[in-house]
Amino acid sequence: TSTGWKVRRYTHSEGESDCSWWGSVTRSTCKISFLSTSYTGVYWCESESGENSNPVNITVHDGDVILESPVHPVTEGHPLTLRCLYRYTKSSNLRADFYKDGSVLQTQTTGEMIIRTVSKSDEGFYHCKHPERGESPKSWVSVRRVKT
Repeated sequence: TSTGWKVRRYTHSEGESDCSWWGSVTRSTCKISFLSTSYTGVYWCESESGENSNPVNITVHDGDVILESPVHPVTEGHPLTLRCLYRYTKSSNLRADFYKDGSVLQTQTTGEMIIRTVSKSDEGFYHCKHPERGESPKSWVSVRRVKT
């Protein structure tokens, strides 16, 4: 690519590969036109000299409910917002239950859950569940300690 960065990924089905194998490349942008659940994996950028960006986990889910969560670690003391989304609407007005590590944290109030001041103990697997529309896959939320 002209800017010297390329998008790469690792999936269980294909191992490591460049965007040019599964998407279309324009400069440092990788566009994926047709998603499949097999595209779930770890994605990152790599420079011409072999440096790597921070990786992100991307889950491709074919169900109706997803949990929108941060892809990068949240810093201790900062807020964390999680949204429960229904695939056929843009808003997060899905009245859902929110779970952490399998235990319910918040019930049926709104499609959003906010932890105002995150601590290391908030790290874990989160998901949301709607009584009729189903539940999201679990998403790992990582919390980064503040260096003192």
